[in-house]
Amino acid sequence: MKKKLKNTVYIILGFIFVAIGSLGVILPVLPTTPFLLLASFFFTKGSERFNAWFMSTKLYKNYIEDFVINRSMTLKTKIKLLAFASSMLILSAFIVKIIPFRIFIAFLFISKYYYFIFRIKTIRVEDKKEFYYGQTNEI
Repeated sequence: MKKKLKNTVYIILGFIFVAIGSLGVILPVLPTTPFLLLASFFFTKGSERFNAWFMSTKLYKNYIEDFVINRSMTLKTKIKLLAFASSMLILSAFIVKIIPFRIFIAFLFISKYYYFIFRIKTIRVEDKKEFYYGQTNEI
């Protein structure tokens, strides 16, 4: 009985973090990846079925699959994520005229670029294919 209750709590927490991570896709101030990683952790602990479902979603594949598998992203993925987040941060900074908020946005902007450039390894698409399929197209 305790195990079933524990698994239920893990599954509920997984869905909560999927929801928060989904908001992070839209809201530039809210990070996406950490919440989706937490969701993945809780689904793994709670249920194989829910974990398999989560791993098959576009949210997982687009935002954390490469990161989970080999702690890296392709340059295209990095640019796509940074472009959207940067445009939202810049828009927020133009809309809100409060100086401390603008300073906070600038800090977030710099932090995001630092993290993506220096903390997440960039791989080529060919390296990604080799990692997944164990072979290249070379003869």
